[in-house]
Amino acid sequence: MLRRTGSLRASGPCGAGTGSVMTDEASTNGTTRSDPTTGPTTGPTTGPTTGPTTGPTTGPTTGMTTGMTALGGTPRPLALVTGASSGIGTELAAQLAQRGFDLVVTAEDDTLAVVAEALRADGCDVRAVQVDLRTADGVAQLWDVVTGTGRPLEVVALNAGVGLGGAFLDTDVEDEVAMVQLNVVSTLRLAKPVVRSMAARGAGMVLVTSSIASTMPGSFQSVYNATKSFLQSWTEALQEELAGTGVTMTALMPGPTETNFFVRAGMEGTRVGQADKDDPADVARQGLDALLDGKAKVLASSRSTKLQGVLSAVLPDSVKAKVHRRVAEPGQGV
Repeated sequence: MLRRTGSLRASGPCGAGTGSVMTDEASTNGTTRSDPTTGPTTGPTTGPTTGPTTGPTTGPTTGMTTGMTALGGTPRPLALVTGASSGIGTELAAQLAQRGFDLVVTAEDDTLAVVAEALRADGCDVRAVQVDLRTADGVAQLWDVVTGTGRPLEVVALNAGVGLGGAFLDTDVEDEVAMVQLNVVSTLRLAKPVVRSMAARGAGMVLVTSSIASTMPGSFQSVYNATKSFLQSWTEALQEELAGTGVTMTALMPGPTETNFFVRAGMEGTRVGQADKDDPADVARQGLDALLDGKAKVLASSRSTKLQGVLSAVLPDSVKAKVHRRVAEPGQGV
């Protein structure tokens, strides 16, 4: 397995030897669905405004390169990153590229093409797949691109997600259903073939972007926190199920992170929305380090986030719910 090899930690470009770039761009519907900026008080990136979309109408947008080997002819490992168009997802993709991986990256929005071109500039083979993962068809189209490479996935970062703040009495149920579809259902749909293929060959690493929010009742982020609690519990259960298969699962649990999550989630007027936040590059680095070391989970990235994780383990849920209300209730910003 690749998990603890030094080569995966090495910085620098992926290497030379990339082939020609072929781009077949198609448009998709709906708002951006990219990475989660998590936190007790944080989380993925946006609350949908109109409910689930029907997905792309013309198939996935893919940007493909043909080179598959680094200098000296050694095949580079392949990684998949979802929610790669911004925030933590972009950083995960960039840092995997620096560690020597070729990439399949996906998101719903057009920014993905810009991210993919920047990754190719470092000499990586990149396939950019623009699809709506909230739909079964979007997940199937992404998996078709992965299998079409003819290469095994060494690393998968299941990072796509959205967030939504506000009182449950006021939020739109269609927005919340759309969030569940992306944060939970799409993760399950994609993880099934990913984990089965890894187990069949006895090797693979999966990073799941959970959240410190998974450890507490999320007053004024009730559905978002619940989606992250699901992912955390599910990841920990699979860690036990997959013991001895050669497949590892690691939960990345960020706190409030400096991405566009809070604007998209409508949380600019909250205390957490206006507070200092962690650097997504640091969050991604700590997540990948934990993944490659085979750790079960990592609280990322600042001391305050790690302290919050410690306190969450001992405080009663009723107390945590009150604390969460103080930082996430609309109109309570400092």
